[in-house]
Amino acid sequence: MTLPAALQTLRLPMIGSPLFIISNPELVIAQCKAGIVGSFPALNAREKDGEPIELERWLTRINEELDRHNQAHPDTPAAPYAVNQIVHRSNDRLERDVEICEKYKVPVWITSLGAQTWVNDAAHSAGGISLHDVINNRFAKKAIEKGADGLIAVAAGAGGHAGALSPLALIQEIRDWFDGPVYLSGAIARGDSLLAALAMGADGGYVGSAFIATEEANAVDRYKEMIVENSADDIVYSDLFTGVWGNYLKPSIKDAGMDPENLERSDPSNMNFGGDREKPKSWKEIWGSGQGIGAVEEILPTAKLVDRLEAEFNAAQNRLAATLGWHR
Repeated sequence: MTLPAALQTLRLPMIGSPLFIISNPELVIAQCKAGIVGSFPALNAREKDGEPIELERWLTRINEELDRHNQAHPDTPAAPYAVNQIVHRSNDRLERDVEICEKYKVPVWITSLGAQTWVNDAAHSAGGISLHDVINNRFAKKAIEKGADGLIAVAAGAGGHAGALSPLALIQEIRDWFDGPVYLSGAIARGDSLLAALAMGADGGYVGSAFIATEEANAVDRYKEMIVENSADDIVYSDLFTGVWGNYLKPSIKDAGMDPENLERSDPSNMNFGGDREKPKSWKEIWGSGQGIGAVEEILPTAKLVDRLEAEFNAAQNRLAATLGWHR
């Protein structure tokens, strides 16, 4: 299938996933200038009473900076950006944030934790496309029935809220019936993994954890260092912290005084997706991460990370071409 125009001219077939708290205008702008889709959750634009609407300030800045970049570099324009909407009853900002994104003509919309026709309609009225993240084939079908243009398949190994299915199984089942845009999330932190996602039938990768360890990311130094220092063995899968299953760094759980090997199940009253409800204090510094972080060896500027991913992607293509030539 032909991809929507907004996704056709990327330097790499990649979306930088919206990271709670971490994705800010600096990171998004750097990702887009580097040639991949940068994104942020609308709820990251936090506000205080009596102050201007922060989401509008963020969108104004991103639009203006990317426009300036494109005028100065017409031959290498920035990639489009995306805004993630949490479509869940705990998000009391949803309707207003959707109106703002419609006003500012956000080019790519990512929806999570619930598919709603009216949100997809708003994206389309703004000239944008909508992608919905799913953890299984049943949710994928519901999202497309409600008007999503494409899907983000969140497989086992993804950072933060993640599914439990193998990416091989999840992409296979979706591709049995859907030929629209599909991006794969789950332990993609090298260019090799990105190429593997394409080989499985995805149109690109959805990459988050590697961008935590970038200079532009809004993460504390210890969080970035923990991404660099740890690997897949240091990730635990739990639903305790938000009520939804996700992957988290074991050292951050230990620092909060808990045993990552013996976590309890979630308390539904503590479910929190970025709204006003407070998490227990001990959970404030429990950090999400995907299983691919073993590939992250240093904290880099975003542009340098994308350079690395591109070099690995190209090398993997050459290696695969040589292998296929040998077997023919």
